Formats: sequence, C-alpha cells, structure tokens
Amino acid sequence: MIPLRDNNPSSTVPFVNYALIAINLAVFVYQLLLGHRLEGFFYAFGVVPRQFFSDLPSHFYDPGLYLPFLTSQFLHGGFLHLGGNMLSLWIFGDNVEDRLGHFRYLFFYLGAGLAAGAAHALLNPGSPLPSIGASGAIAGVMGAYVVWFPHARVLTLIPLFIFIQFVEIPALFYLGFWFLLQFFSGTLSLADTQTYQQGGVAWWAHIGGFAAGLAAGFLVGRRRRRPFSWR
Repeated sequence: MIPLRDNNPSSTVPFVNYALIAINLAVFVYQLLLGHRLEGFFYAFGVVPRQFFSDLPSHFYDPGLYLPFLTSQFLHGGFLHLGGNMLSLWIFGDNVEDRLGHFRYLFFYLGAGLAAGAAHALLNPGSPLPSIGASGAIAGVMGAYVVWFPHARVLTLIPLFIFIQFVEIPALFYLGFWFLLQFFSGTLSLADTQTYQQGGVAWWAHIGGFAAGLAAGFLVGRRRRRPFSWR
C-alpha cells in the first residue's frame, strides 16, 4: 500500500516540516557526491549498535558517542528509501505540526527519532551495520497522527497484480495495519540469526518511534492547541 495524500488540511503553514524535508533532500544530494567515501560516511554518522555498546563504558560522557542517534535521522540508503520516507512525512507531518506548534513539533520529531534509534540499538546490540534513515522519526509522527486524527482518510494506492486500485482508508486502519506489519516483522527478525550480517529494514526503530509518537499523542491529548497571539 502506498499512501498518496490525506483529507485532513492543516490550518497553518508547516514550515518546520518543509524544512525537515529540504534538509533530508540536501543531505542526500551530498551523499551522492561522496562516491566511494559513502560507506565510511554511513559508519561515522549512522547508528552502529555493536560499536556504540563497545564504546559506551569508556566514552559514557562523550557527546560524540550519542551524536549518530541524531545524524542518522537525515541519511538514506537510496532513492526509494528517501522517497518513501519523505512522502509519508509530507502526508502526515503537516497535521502533527499544526497540532503541536512549530517548535514543539521539531523537538517531538527529533525526540521520536532518538527513541527509534535507541530501540533499534537495544534490540540489536550485536549488529555491526549502520542504521540510517528518517523512518523512525516519521513513525513517531504517524503514531501521534493516529491518536489525534483517527478518522482522517488516507488515499492509498493498492497494486493488485496488473490492476491498480485507489482506496480511501481511515487513518486508524491504515496506520494500525502498518504498525502491526512492523511489529510482526520485528518479532520475526529477532529469531533470525543472520540479521547481524545482512542489511535490511530496522523494524524496531519503526516500532520504537511509533510507540514514542503514541505516548506523546496521549500525553498531549486530543484537544487542539490554543492559538498563539503576540501582544
């Protein structure tokens, strides 16, 4: 299923969401210019769980040890990885920013990404592979969205062999199905002894980010924030 848009217009200009998309695009263009240095770039700025836990005892107070949990949120492994993430952020991020306000949305987004990176590292402590991508932070956005806008509808493209269907699906069902898919895939990945040697989807980053978004959604509540006015 590929989401195309929702029917939930925002009442403010989501300039933070636009800025996040622009930064991700700019970083990806920079990645394309790195050539053979790209792999080292991923290892330097992506979350490598085995390396993190190896360095943790001796570098516990070193901010640089934790920096990849932030920088990894802006790295992507290819055009499809980037495109899928930015499409989801475009669809769901504007409404979450509208509900939280611009600056709170920025901290929420980055915080969800940190929670996603931590979940991935804790559930895959021996992985030598760098985890990259904005999907954990975007999963947090989706988690908050499903709490605040469960009855919004998402226009979804569903390919059925040679046929293509466009269906409007309630956000509760679309995002609920998405989360269940991540959860079952993540659970199965724990039993895969080859996970540490193979690349793939960081399922637990998605689960951790979504859970953080759900928690924030319930903590903030469903009531729309009061408009701010200058005096």
